[in-house]
Amino acid sequence: MPTESPQFRTIRVEALTRVEGEGALRVELDGDRVSSVELNIYEPPRFFESFLRGREVREVPDIVARICGICPVAYQMSATHALEKALGIDVDPTVHLLRRLLYCGEWIESHSLHIYLLHAPDFLGYESGLSMAADHREAVERGLEMKRIGNELLEILGGRAIHPINVTVGGFYRAPDRRRLKELLPQLQWGLDAACQTAHLVAGFDFPDSTIEHPQVALRHEHEYPMNQGDVASTDGLVIPVGDYERHYQERHVEHSTALHSVRIPDESPYLVGPLARFNLAYDQLPPQSKALAQAVGLVPPVTNNFRSIIVRAIETACAYEEAIRLIEAYQSAPEPRLMELPQRSGRGCHATEAPRGLLYHAYEVDDHGRIASAKIVPPTSQNQAQIEHDLAQFVPSILDLPQDEATRRCEHLIRNYDPCISCATHFLSFRIERKR
Repeated sequence: MPTESPQFRTIRVEALTRVEGEGALRVELDGDRVSSVELNIYEPPRFFESFLRGREVREVPDIVARICGICPVAYQMSATHALEKALGIDVDPTVHLLRRLLYCGEWIESHSLHIYLLHAPDFLGYESGLSMAADHREAVERGLEMKRIGNELLEILGGRAIHPINVTVGGFYRAPDRRRLKELLPQLQWGLDAACQTAHLVAGFDFPDSTIEHPQVALRHEHEYPMNQGDVASTDGLVIPVGDYERHYQERHVEHSTALHSVRIPDESPYLVGPLARFNLAYDQLPPQSKALAQAVGLVPPVTNNFRSIIVRAIETACAYEEAIRLIEAYQSAPEPRLMELPQRSGRGCHATEAPRGLLYHAYEVDDHGRIASAKIVPPTSQNQAQIEHDLAQFVPSILDLPQDEATRRCEHLIRNYDPCISCATHFLSFRIERKR
């Protein structure tokens, strides 16, 4: 409800749906000044951390995959790496290759879905990907085929596209069929070309003015565009090993939300994770064709407008296709699959990988019986919440005089820049402006 003073107005978003949990948005204005922004997103990983206690180490990858149907591989990868550190397990180099290849499949399917069915309709003025298809059928079909190829790669490596079942601590339960991977190469080459077309398409959109004022954070690796490995780097120059993550980035309880907000230490400031951060921090590690594509569409660091993240996602999709082709061509054979006997020892391990939406941090303590004593999962959406609130505070004054439907659409558009674990919706805000007469 609005406050008693006519100078005060309240904007309420009653529900954020299809965002891997429940949420709401509340904005208070004093005249044309935003006095408060409260974004509530209730993250399921909080419950999964409790579910994991007492579980055997080997159960963890299959459980955490259930946190998200769009990016299950991200949760499996962060978990397996962290648990291998806790148990002192070294994996075969071929396992690292196959894990990166599996991650490529997830980046492809997730980014393709986001670009064509969730984000492009905002720029082109359509209600949904389906309504956009009436006028842009070829483009939408291209996006769906790009996603299908990513799903097929996930099926070959993971056993199925949604919630893969072939990932385990120490490697894979079953080595992928080299012949099937080779047969996928023509489709991957088509996908690389399609991703290039996509980048040129979205680079031509009109982008609202917007500037990310806070540091951007992503993994940085010496030799490759980050997916599974790297130090935690920031655009303000901080570079730390993943083991020091919790010394510099911590979660905070806030009164208006049951979700946790991540902030930088010691100044308690917001930060951004995701494609924009990766691009700005690891542009020089893009593979050759993808880097040439970025230059061709005029996108080079630093990029501070998060509306342009749709271009970065297209470039990262090309990167994932290009990497998948390289990795399959390099793949000769895998170690004989076997159920590795895990050490019965206590330990602690942490790791971060790059989910399509941004940095995903896992930390585990294992007891003497090989069971999980504690688990900590920090998803990208949680890390971006404070930054989204800051973005909204800067953005809302510019839409106060717009009709309600248009104001709603623009708020949806801004939030969708972050792709906050939205699974399949186009409109996810119920938006109302209350004014004191």
